[in-house]
Amino acid sequence: MTAPAVHLWRLLKWGRIVARHGALRGIERDPNTPKPVRRLARIARFGARVPEVARYADAFQEIGPAAIKLGQTLATRPDLVGEEAAHDLLRLQDALPPVPFDTIRERIRAGLGRPIEELFLEIEEVPIGAASIAQVHRATTTDGRRVAVKVLRPGIENEFAKAIDTYEWAAAQVEAMGGEASRLRPRLVIETFKRWTARELDLRREAASASELAENMTAEPGYYIPVIDWQRTTGKVLTLEWLDGIKLSNREALVAAGHDMHDLAEKLIRAFLRQAISDGFFHADMHQGNLFALPDGRIAAIDFGIMGRIDRRARVWLAEILYGLITGNYKRVAEIHFEAGYVPPHHNVAEFATALRAVGEPMRGLPVKEMSVGSMLDGLFNITRDFDMQTQPHLLLLQKTMVMVEGVARGLDPDINLWESAAPFIREWIRTELGPEAKIADRLVEDVRTLARLPQLIRNIERHYPTPGGAPPAPPLKEIERIRVIGGWRYVAVAVLAAVASSAATIWLFG
Repeated sequence: MTAPAVHLWRLLKWGRIVARHGALRGIERDPNTPKPVRRLARIARFGARVPEVARYADAFQEIGPAAIKLGQTLATRPDLVGEEAAHDLLRLQDALPPVPFDTIRERIRAGLGRPIEELFLEIEEVPIGAASIAQVHRATTTDGRRVAVKVLRPGIENEFAKAIDTYEWAAAQVEAMGGEASRLRPRLVIETFKRWTARELDLRREAASASELAENMTAEPGYYIPVIDWQRTTGKVLTLEWLDGIKLSNREALVAAGHDMHDLAEKLIRAFLRQAISDGFFHADMHQGNLFALPDGRIAAIDFGIMGRIDRRARVWLAEILYGLITGNYKRVAEIHFEAGYVPPHHNVAEFATALRAVGEPMRGLPVKEMSVGSMLDGLFNITRDFDMQTQPHLLLLQKTMVMVEGVARGLDPDINLWESAAPFIREWIRTELGPEAKIADRLVEDVRTLARLPQLIRNIERHYPTPGGAPPAPPLKEIERIRVIGGWRYVAVAVLAAVASSAATIWLFG
């Protein structure tokens, strides 16, 4: 287990970098920031030359790959980091200088466990993309197929493990301070981030996600997932079909190639709704760099490291919430929030419906091109504190993806409206899933499953209440505190000494 002093040292080191970019001022000025966190921020800032305008994205970029990924996660949480910081973190570019090809060649050989010549005729030395976790090279297989080869950076697993260890420790200390910090559930945020990165650091899981998504999307012929080459894929190397297309970020090239911009935007929105509402498994990194228009008009997606999953019950609630906001049925939207447990029961349903109306109605009178899902979500974030709504991690990723999809769709067609395009799809899905036939079928399935569980239930009862003469039940085990709360003069001393040393070095260097 890592010592608390090590965690504090890492936090102060990262804090110095963040302070140099002016990104600690928001933490210090926020009245909801716990006092110990505010004090630690002041220590980290001591002696630093702070710019007038905070550059949050630049700070996370400088700290390293794990911080880049964390910053992208925090960009979805304006309620946690503030709207200014969340907006600036959207600038984060998941890009780093490429690893030398000799190192990558050895990484491919070790990852696949076979000589490269047995698997590839050629691998281009210059990567087509170098991100914080992996880089991608174009290659040709021995049977003549063009493929993309994604390779994890050396040492990236260990770097992420150390960083996440400290993130978890820091989140536990902050959440234990109670108040607003407890409501925002920072430990759950870091746990969600940990799960996301675990998938990205195991390329077999990314390949499996792509394969599952491809199966689900057979109902959407306008959306294509590249084929995985499983014989050339392991935990550290992913090989998949090479796609010749135009990135959706290059609007001029799309127009020049004769693509229908409105049709592409509609396909993108429908594909997202199919994934999120119908299947509950969606590509959660649908930015312009990961989406291509193929010559036949289909949209192709790549990079399946970050995926979202929602169970059926949550999807029903989500569909009803979206449809209620689209149609202005705020009372039903409020009721769903209470049914789902998103709003604590001590609040008033009618009051919450009024708050939702204050968010939704200003949007309904606007022209199509001025209506925005992002603005709607910002408004919803603003009322979460008033109604003690806790973070719902399964919806965070979805909210981020909705905003991302809307942005890409509007880049293709400025007049597209996500609400307008989504309404027919959601209406049909609700009718199918919540109609009388569906309710009867669901009840029959639930009753059959309950009957099937009865024998096991009886066995569990017998184990819990054993017959006389059996072994006594095991006593309850004492809970052991694994995370130590910030405190103690020695940690303060470490923090002060680190700050003084850093300040002295800064003064000496810059005179």
